Amino acid sequence: MITMNSQPSIPLQTRVPWSVVFFVSWGSLRRRIFRSLITMIGVVLGIAFLTYMLVNDRMVNSLVAMKDDAVNVLLQKAGVDIFRNGPDTMVLLLIGLSLLTCLAGIINAMLMSVTERIKEIGTLKCLGAEDSFIVKTYFVESSLQGVLGTACGALAGLLVSVAVNAAIYGGVVFSVFPWMAVLKAELIAFLIGSVMSVLASIIPAYWAACKQPVDAMRVEE
Repeated sequence: MITMNSQPSIPLQTRVPWSVVFFVSWGSLRRRIFRSLITMIGVVLGIAFLTYMLVNDRMVNSLVAMKDDAVNVLLQKAGVDIFRNGPDTMVLLLIGLSLLTCLAGIINAMLMSVTERIKEIGTLKCLGAEDSFIVKTYFVESSLQGVLGTACGALAGLLVSVAVNAAIYGGVVFSVFPWMAVLKAELIAFLIGSVMSVLASIIPAYWAACKQPVDAMRVEE
């Protein structure tokens, strides 16, 4: 109860609901849409490369399974070993390389999303923002960027793979299109990208929260 001689007290909110954190993070992404898109390029390219390799492998396997002489000639011209008994070692190496590229792109994107906003972090902390709020906000924002970039990269990789195979092998690609295998490859790429994005967001978010306000405010842009 407020009396004539007392001042109204504002309760200290030590825990911010996740719904508020999500709202703040999404609003920040919308305000910085163009810079967010630039940041997500690394994620999109890495996931697109990984998706391309996975989808391309499924499509080539479906063409090899046809055992059509004309298609086999095209496959051999493209450097595909149609007589292999197990997984193609070169394809596995390329998929491994695409995973490393994907990981590097995601980590770089997550670091960029925090590093470019050091002064904003200092301002928030000067205004009384708790470390937990900083961690949650930048974690959610970086994760959203990673997941959205992953979705775009998975779609781009699928389209490129289909276009390349159609250009090399012609319309036969669509007659034996492995829908379930391609859908599984898309799901794998999306899950890998999403998990990597969430994990790669943890360290930058924690690093942002540990930044002292004075050190953050005097960073040169």
